[in-house]
Amino acid sequence: MNFTRHQLRQLAFQSIFIRFFNEDLTSEDAINNTLDLHPFEKELEDEIPHYLIQTVNGVQENQEQIDQLITKHLNKWKIERIAKTDLAILRLTTYEMLCQPDIPNRVALNEALELAKEFSDDESRRFINGVLSSILSSLEAETKA
Repeated sequence: MNFTRHQLRQLAFQSIFIRFFNEDLTSEDAINNTLDLHPFEKELEDEIPHYLIQTVNGVQENQEQIDQLITKHLNKWKIERIAKTDLAILRLTTYEMLCQPDIPNRVALNEALELAKEFSDDESRRFINGVLSSILSSLEAETKA
């Protein structure tokens, strides 16, 4: 089955989100738990898309660096106070910006806002946009330096 990158991002977001409630889950188990919730799961038994595995593993493996960058761009917020859905979106998108050069940063940001539209509310979407825009600006400034 062919998935759009957006559908894969939705699955990655949900897999990252699941780990908030069971940190002992491996990335593979989180992905499998996510896939169990979807009707197309049977079609993926032997072939989980590479992007999904790479992204969920990457967020887990780089979480400390990702969270440090997010924290640096929080304005009067603590990372512990961020809603779990919003934090999952921030981690996913920050990972894409840092570690997936094949995905343009602005595309990653726009996709984050789409996820926020689907899984969060307008206030959260504005918050996510502010944090990620700040991260994007700092990454662009580093690239030019």
